[in-house]
Amino acid sequence: MTDSARFSWTVLLPVKVLARAKSRLAVLAGDRRQELALALASDTVAAVLACPEVARVVVVTSDQVAGPLLAALGAIVVPDEPADRAASRGDRASHGASLDGAGPAAVLGDLDGAGPAAVLGDLDGVGPAVVLGDLGVQDALNDALRHGATVAARRWPGTGLAALTADLPAVSPAELATALRAAGAAPGPAAFVPDAACVGTTLYAVPPGGEFRPLFGGASRARHAGRGRHRT
Repeated sequence: MTDSARFSWTVLLPVKVLARAKSRLAVLAGDRRQELALALASDTVAAVLACPEVARVVVVTSDQVAGPLLAALGAIVVPDEPADRAASRGDRASHGASLDGAGPAAVLGDLDGAGPAAVLGDLDGVGPAVVLGDLGVQDALNDALRHGATVAARRWPGTGLAALTADLPAVSPAELATALRAAGAAPGPAAFVPDAACVGTTLYAVPPGGEFRPLFGGASRARHAGRGRHRT
């Protein structure tokens, strides 16, 4: 945290099961798709940890390979939802309601960047592999992020909470620091950075004590703006 900052940030990164990650790049990556997804996540974690505004990185995942490797880089790994809730969801989980759901319908599509103009990437990219519909994808991702935020707020009270995609190998610590400083100074209960197309959301950030209610998925820029979140 920089000396001028009023508080530090906990950044939440959602990571899907590697076997289902980066489906848009399957043609190019082939059977190395899982390696590619893990490499992207690893580079992103390293960059976020190097950001002077960030106190810690919380990776929300239940992947048995990605979790330990990202933890070794310095991230704190939290399962994508509490075990008791996962067990109670029954049929819903079998239809891919969990970010890391194991059922055939749990292909959540890619959280891919929208191109070079999207400096921090696009958390709302939804490719043709999505079979749950927009609502299912939104529920899975936002539920996982809210769970991670609950854990973070309990363990580190007084921290700001930010959600960021985990496939941003080109993001720089300085760029992220600029975005987080702007979010921390913004009026209103939360701030967000839209994607390059001004349709989705790249970054969602809530200062300490605020309600962490991300609305990622599809046309989330309008949803965040409609709920009084400040665009930075």
